[in-house]
Amino acid sequence: MKTLKVLSALLTYPSAELIAAMGELASVLDHEKLLPAKERAGLQALLDDLAHGDLIEAQERFILLFDRTRALSLHLFEHVHGESRDRGQAMVDLIRVYEEGGFTPTTKELPDFVPLFLEYAATRQPAEAIELIGQPAHVFAALGERLAKRASPYAVVFASLLALAKAKPDKETLARLLAEPDPEPDDLAALDAAWEEEEVLFGPGAASEDCGIDSLAAKLRQARRPAPGLEPVPGSGPRTVISSPSAPRT
Repeated sequence: MKTLKVLSALLTYPSAELIAAMGELASVLDHEKLLPAKERAGLQALLDDLAHGDLIEAQERFILLFDRTRALSLHLFEHVHGESRDRGQAMVDLIRVYEEGGFTPTTKELPDFVPLFLEYAATRQPAEAIELIGQPAHVFAALGERLAKRASPYAVVFASLLALAKAKPDKETLARLLAEPDPEPDDLAALDAAWEEEEVLFGPGAASEDCGIDSLAAKLRQARRPAPGLEPVPGSGPRTVISSPSAPRT
């Protein structure tokens, strides 16, 4: 499922190599035809924006969106565990999951980094990949809504993930996520306050369960087969491929 690799690439820091690959990324989406027309059109708009815009401006926009605001963090566990000890253990568990799945990241990002998670999902069989990206659907939906509120072209990436997973997040859980502070990147006082918030909780002792993160980790542990290599789209990260859902593991 190379479409997941494209979505992963689009959520990485814009680079000259990534910009040069815009045409190839579009070709992958056109070839697989996994996304509805609305999401495909939105992704093309993002691809065009990156391809024809100023690289420095694109990089600055990326930093303001994803690196300065906790509400838009591209680290899954940030939205569930915050800075609690549980996050550290969740990281360890997820690293083990990647190792057991034969996935060796080529980046130094934390394991819950969304582009890295999507790279891993792209190595699984299609049915499993779809199930995996559906597990953190509440986080993806919250990120998408916050980006849409800012009229950011990146919102379509998360809309595409939800469309692929055919996921409909629980309204109550999503509302709790969206109720968290969501300051603008230039509001320094609000940003400081947001980063000092305790971890998000969704019920007594069940912070991660409601968002599907612990369930995700448990299901990820079922994946143990290394994927065969595939030349990656330039700028898209580790070499991964997904095999037929009905193919036996060898």
